[in-house]
Amino acid sequence: MNPANLSRCLVAISLSTLALAVAGCGEGGSAEKQTPEAAAAAAADYERGPHNGRMLRDGDFALEVTIFEEGPEPLYRLYPYLKDKPLDPRQVQASIALTRLGPSVDRFAFTAAEDYLTSPTVVAEPHSFDVAVAATHAGRQSTWSYPSYEGRTIITAAAARAGGVTTQRAGGAVLGESLPLTGRVEITPEGQSEVHARYPGRIVSLSATLGQRVSRGQVLARVESSESLQTYSVTAPISGVIMARNANPGAITGNGEPMLVIGDPTRLHAEFFLYPRDAERVRTGQRVEVTSLAGEHRFNGVIQAILPGTDPTSQTLTAHVALDYMGGVWRPGLGVQGRVQVGQGEVPLAVQTKAIMPFRDFQVVYAKVGNTYEVRMLDLGRRTDEWTEVLGGLQPGTEYVVDGAFLIRADIDKSGASHDH
Repeated sequence: MNPANLSRCLVAISLSTLALAVAGCGEGGSAEKQTPEAAAAAAADYERGPHNGRMLRDGDFALEVTIFEEGPEPLYRLYPYLKDKPLDPRQVQASIALTRLGPSVDRFAFTAAEDYLTSPTVVAEPHSFDVAVAATHAGRQSTWSYPSYEGRTIITAAAARAGGVTTQRAGGAVLGESLPLTGRVEITPEGQSEVHARYPGRIVSLSATLGQRVSRGQVLARVESSESLQTYSVTAPISGVIMARNANPGAITGNGEPMLVIGDPTRLHAEFFLYPRDAERVRTGQRVEVTSLAGEHRFNGVIQAILPGTDPTSQTLTAHVALDYMGGVWRPGLGVQGRVQVGQGEVPLAVQTKAIMPFRDFQVVYAKVGNTYEVRMLDLGRRTDEWTEVLGGLQPGTEYVVDGAFLIRADIDKSGASHDH
């Protein structure tokens, strides 16, 4: 086992030991002192009624508490009974108060509907709270209270530090929006030059070969002029590498085609292809991160020019990003990837993207209150590698886990604090 996995295992063991130690400190404590693990175990041990809800009894009177989740939003439904037979809900007045971690209190008032009592107030996620139920029938009031936790665990500060858990307060952030690009490395137009004979004639000698490095002013060929029959030298106009050779000794020059093409491999740019759906959002001056296909090399540059593509039917544009030579890691003709920053804006509430974890069918972060951690189901907006906009499910200023969230999730999964009511 490698050191990282060993460390995670030790943290998991310490969290388990902590939970068992707290759970064994005695019965009869308040609900706030009961561990989520113990509360979850107790929650699984209650009497269920005909609608699979929690049965609350006070003598002959009973109330079955359910959360109806088959509609667009979860709502409470209460089914009253007298001597285990359904009771007309119009004969019962009821209310529920949910004390959440924080704390905050959600209150529900009920009215009769069909064979149950209902409340229009939605039971917001997470369904994790201390429940207080009050009901009045025939002038007699009955009250009950019980914990109903999900996605909650307690971890000591020492165990959290050992697990590398870090937190921060949720607030505003600046999100930069980016677009992925594909392209290739090419020699810039300024880094290429064609070699022509000044006067038509026969090539007497041609010493340059493909791939050969040459220096500016170096003699590459000798040509015998067809008019004067004098031989003159043809030299390299720039330093670089022979990229193309279109002639051989004995051939006649002067037909317009260059004898040689020289390219300077140190003068490079990336050419990115912009399709219509993206071209309208890309501008010169925007920053681009250029990455090799293997992901080993990166370069941060800016778009210097945007030119029309060669195919007018596709309406493709080409964006040029100058590249540093970097010792030859960028080679002409090789493919590259890019990510261009097309805009940024401030959002009122965001969390770090790495803090977001899956939980049931939700994307969540783990809120921290004291030594207690609990899921917060998020409604998400725009996302970048660093930040994700939060549209709902989290209050500004909430302390949430950034690093080590996987440990919190593992401890909650182990505890069995499930979606139960």
